[in-house]
Amino acid sequence: MFSVIFFGLLGLGIVVFVHEAGHLVAAKLLGVEVEAFSLGWGKTLAAVSWRGTEYRLSLFPLGGYCKMKGEESFQKAVSERASEIPRESGSFYGASVPRRIAILFTGPFANALFAIIVLSAIWFTGFSFETFENRIVLETDFPQAGPATVAVARDAGLQTGDRIVAVNGQPTPYFRDIQQIVAGSADRPLRIEVQRNGTELTVSATPSLDLQTGGGRLGIYPWIDPVLAETQGPAAVAGLQAGDRIIEASGTGIPHSIAFSTRVQEAGSNMRVVAERAGERVEVNVAPDVASDGRRTVGVTFESVRGRTEGLPLFSAVGRGASEAAGVVTMTIRGIGTLFRGVDLTQAVAGPARIVFFTGEVATQGFAAGFGAGLTSFFNFLSLLSVILGFMNLLPVPVFDGGQILINAYEGLRRKPLSAIAISRYQTVGAIIVLVLIVFAITTDILFFAGN
Repeated sequence: MFSVIFFGLLGLGIVVFVHEAGHLVAAKLLGVEVEAFSLGWGKTLAAVSWRGTEYRLSLFPLGGYCKMKGEESFQKAVSERASEIPRESGSFYGASVPRRIAILFTGPFANALFAIIVLSAIWFTGFSFETFENRIVLETDFPQAGPATVAVARDAGLQTGDRIVAVNGQPTPYFRDIQQIVAGSADRPLRIEVQRNGTELTVSATPSLDLQTGGGRLGIYPWIDPVLAETQGPAAVAGLQAGDRIIEASGTGIPHSIAFSTRVQEAGSNMRVVAERAGERVEVNVAPDVASDGRRTVGVTFESVRGRTEGLPLFSAVGRGASEAAGVVTMTIRGIGTLFRGVDLTQAVAGPARIVFFTGEVATQGFAAGFGAGLTSFFNFLSLLSVILGFMNLLPVPVFDGGQILINAYEGLRRKPLSAIAISRYQTVGAIIVLVLIVFAITTDILFFAGN
């Protein structure tokens, strides 16, 4: 858990640092003095001054700020109900409207640029990943394996054992490729190319909207050969070992992991398991445990497939990185749209604690597979998080960069400075909106962790 928290805080700190660094660089280039630049909020733990700016490391790492000259003058103007904000030389409000907009925009721009650079580097060097083959199992064939069975795949004509080789013309050599496309295609028809028993066919299917996650669902699982990667608990006690292939459970043949999971759920206090080990038949009795959610478990994990993407030429890697970053923006916009379609917001909306947890968990699992895999997983996730942070900051919410860009653009169009009171009221509305969002996000985080 320590590593999850460490990498989570580190990751979020990096993304926020990049955002605020964008404001910092733009302000200095455009003649606005930066009084303080902090990673984190609250009490200053360490500080150093350089070229007129105090760089701080503060107590709470979930955020940061870039304090520009003029903020005190603005607050003073508000308290005195002045008609205008003092336009001091070198202050933010003393800069022209285009310069102010540029400074505000460079925070989100820095997040996008960071993501493109990271994703381009990943595609340039190539990377390994853990996944499963593109063979599928229908949920409708094994409804006990999970809740809320979806029949989209069955109704489209797909069958257990099919290989999905392409979706909308995009090759899907691994199950994760299928997942990524389907998750972003709720209620959008897909053309699915399938291999079945040596023949090829094409079907059309429209993923349903998963109200828990906001993503699309076809109603498929990955076909995972029942070869054990790890055993613990009841399975280890019974004598099952890594590398064993489960061939039978409670008298039923086991072609894949979902079939085994189904037999575990149907088992009583004892289950007869037959496995193949080094060409020999091994029979054991396994007594399943019952988890807190009522589901039975025997403590096994199955072997995954290790994929490898070779490095791309530089310009191709940059193009792929930029394309993926743009794809995240598209997915984010679609995701926002699903929030108004009955999605369970407590599951679909993550607050800061959950973001830290997800970031740390991705990094920890990646490093468990190797240092290179850990770095790739960590920075790949950070790039996606960075794009989302940058995009969300461009939304026209008053205290976000987008909201500030909007009010400065309005000032430029009317060719007359706004009063300090008007700006303060505008920011107060935004602060209330953000406070409500923060309270809601923290509540969803609490519910998420309480349910884990």
